[in-house]
Amino acid sequence: MCPSFLFYLTSIQFIRIQLGTLSGTLAPINVTRYVTQHVDRPVTPVTPSFALLVLNQPLRNLKVVKKLWGNASAHFAADGGANCLFEAMSADGHPAFNDLQAIIGDLDSLRDDVRTFFVSGPAQTRIVHDSSVYTTDFGKAVGYIRQQHDCANTQPIDIVVVGGLGGRVDQGLSQLHHLHLFQKDAAYTAGRMYLVSEESVTFLLKAGRHRIRIREEVAGDEVFAKYVGILPVREPSVITTRGLEWDVQDWETEIGGQVSTSNHVLPETEVVEVETTADVLFTIALRELG
Repeated sequence: MCPSFLFYLTSIQFIRIQLGTLSGTLAPINVTRYVTQHVDRPVTPVTPSFALLVLNQPLRNLKVVKKLWGNASAHFAADGGANCLFEAMSADGHPAFNDLQAIIGDLDSLRDDVRTFFVSGPAQTRIVHDSSVYTTDFGKAVGYIRQQHDCANTQPIDIVVVGGLGGRVDQGLSQLHHLHLFQKDAAYTAGRMYLVSEESVTFLLKAGRHRIRIREEVAGDEVFAKYVGILPVREPSVITTRGLEWDVQDWETEIGGQVSTSNHVLPETEVVEVETTADVLFTIALRELG
């Protein structure tokens, strides 16, 4: 079974996406396991591994970041993302993020004191300088993570990105661009990617049919709030949805035309279904974790 996002945040429940081609063949994949596993509960051997990547944006939702950090199998920062980790530790009063494997990028934002702290720490963080002007620090970090993982593993690794979709508009659009760039094939053979912002999770749905489990039948910690958006950023699409307050059927959507934003998951919905003729971005709001 492929890895998912919700299970990584809590072990009580997980949200499962079923992905398929336009022919209708569905293969299960989990979406929410990264955020919902409790930090004080160890990840079991059956839990798929994932890498956590921190970008250069302030870490405001520390409860989510800590849970992700505690469940990730590897931790990385893209250049100034290390500064954000350092500042978060200073504000929080304890070194929660000191086991950082590598800092990757052109390093024009990495502060000297932050570099010294991580390099001399227990993890002896590796500094990876990549001066290429043809890709962003985000892209450099993703390439490094996948290369390091592929050298020692046969299965792909998912990457959960925190500090995404914040700051300048062009940076936010670049991050959405990278979701498409690093997930080109329909089977996600290189692994899936998730962008976690202060308030939501965004991931790519390839053309086909998808079932996204929002909540389990057994009551537990609910991770997601009601707000949902489905955006055809790359090209127009025709979508059909089930489980939302304003469902659509064979509905044409494109930037500059009709788009589905600020939709609501119905209170009784456990699974949201999305069928799309082209790749779309799916965003769902996060609840405030206790």
